[in-house]
Amino acid sequence: MAILKHIASKNSDYGEAERYLIFQHDEYTQKPVLDENGHMIIREEYYLDGVNCDPFTFAAECQETNAYFHKNQSFNEIKSHHYIISFDPKDQDEHGLTGEQAQKLGVEYARENFPGHQALVCTHTDGHNGSGNIHVHIVINSVRKYDTEPQPYMEFDRDSKAGYKHHLSDRYRIYLKQKVMDMCRSNGLSQIDLLTPAEKKISEKEYWTKRRGQKKLDEHNAELKKKGLTPRQTTFQTEKQYLRDAIDTVASQATSQEEFSRLLSEKYNITFKVSRGRYSYLHPNRQKYITGRNLGTLYEENHLLLVFQENSNRQHAEKSHSTDSPRPVTDFSEQSKSSASVQTDETTHSFLFIKSDLRLVTDLQHCIKAQQSQAYTQKVKLSNLKMMAQTVAYIQEHGFQRKEDLDSALSNASAQSTDARNTLKSTEDTLKSINKQIHYTGQYLANKSIYSDYRKSRNKEKFYDDHRAELTLYESALRILKEKSQGKKLPTLKMLREKKNHLIELQTAQRDEFNARREYERELRTVCSNVDIILNHPHIQESLHETSQEHSCFR
Repeated sequence: MAILKHIASKNSDYGEAERYLIFQHDEYTQKPVLDENGHMIIREEYYLDGVNCDPFTFAAECQETNAYFHKNQSFNEIKSHHYIISFDPKDQDEHGLTGEQAQKLGVEYARENFPGHQALVCTHTDGHNGSGNIHVHIVINSVRKYDTEPQPYMEFDRDSKAGYKHHLSDRYRIYLKQKVMDMCRSNGLSQIDLLTPAEKKISEKEYWTKRRGQKKLDEHNAELKKKGLTPRQTTFQTEKQYLRDAIDTVASQATSQEEFSRLLSEKYNITFKVSRGRYSYLHPNRQKYITGRNLGTLYEENHLLLVFQENSNRQHAEKSHSTDSPRPVTDFSEQSKSSASVQTDETTHSFLFIKSDLRLVTDLQHCIKAQQSQAYTQKVKLSNLKMMAQTVAYIQEHGFQRKEDLDSALSNASAQSTDARNTLKSTEDTLKSINKQIHYTGQYLANKSIYSDYRKSRNKEKFYDDHRAELTLYESALRILKEKSQGKKLPTLKMLREKKNHLIELQTAQRDEFNARREYERELRTVCSNVDIILNHPHIQESLHETSQEHSCFR
């Protein structure tokens, strides 16, 4: 999955961007790494190109453009924009992505999406924090040098004219992310939906806060261990992560917004507030609230209200089963007849074939928003009527006569979904092993001739010292390949690639099967939940009958 990052810089020294791209830098301090003579060390592998400029005179040309248009002369102006496209680490092994290919894609992306700007495009293959993922840096001068054709994402006429500055609007940001997704898909690379808000949103600032905090904590713990003490904390936790962990724990227990607020305050000293439907949380060490949107979609109103509702429904279902209750209706044909009395043939037909829209029936007695708004209550009643009709239609269509039959079908679907997931996981593990074999087979073959020359050389010690890196790669690759072959003949590269292609096809088919079985399981689970609520909560049936009488259009 490729991701896109953006950094705006007010640094007037464009040469610093060049130095960062060409020379090694400390990932924490961002300062150059120096050798024993005090000289900067060039990166082991990088690819550098310029768009509308020479890459090695980028700084001087940007200064000339700024002077010509009398822009970027004050301290507070944004001088450059830095975009980073980070590819998935597995793209190298599974899809054959190389530094040269990534550089070519980066140059094309810069030409297409930053027209008229002077841009520096550089690809690194070392990855961040030793991850090994290939990533492309695109640094552009904030002032546009040439006129361009107007583009759909441009909001104003000046956005296409020379002498005006780069304007990153929301529409432009969405456009850039979509272009990254299109680029990866057209080239067969891994990709996720960048336009969908993240469930757990980790900003660049929070990421580096955690990295630096963990480093300091590790250093502190090392000193404690030297003194013979045992550290109490080994993992650094940011303030936002503290909130996420607390909310996850409390949300799994709370059945209402009020209980959620009380538990957060009692257990974690977190203040919770709601303003215009927006959830916000105050960390005990802060004075400013953090909104749920900044934590992720799992910590906003829409998701948490559903969690509270599910918790409430589950608790009431457990209480109903544990206490004496009237004889439950287990014959679905009887339940279907009573439900059919509140709907016409047209209503049943309209919901009979809509399987993908099955949702949980809402318990009005424990719905906070319904208690606060009469209009919302009526809306939920109509929705419940539709969901009940659709659930009954689903049961009739699939021939379930008793609740035990439905529970048995759910149990079987769950088991089949688990088996499909395990089968897919096994194939994925085998594919990873094959990819590793292909990697080391290539490494073995690339250095085989040097090893042969080493065997033939008269002065083996000198030859080994001169070709230590190549021979070490050969020996490590041969050792790993022998371990994997377990004494058998080493497979050829052609055989490995054929097996990989077969596994990829098998993986695709198994993933489709798993997704289908999982969706079927979810569908049955929704039906079972609705049936439990309908059978065990008479007040829901009463509200449905009341709604059907008030709104004759649904009868």
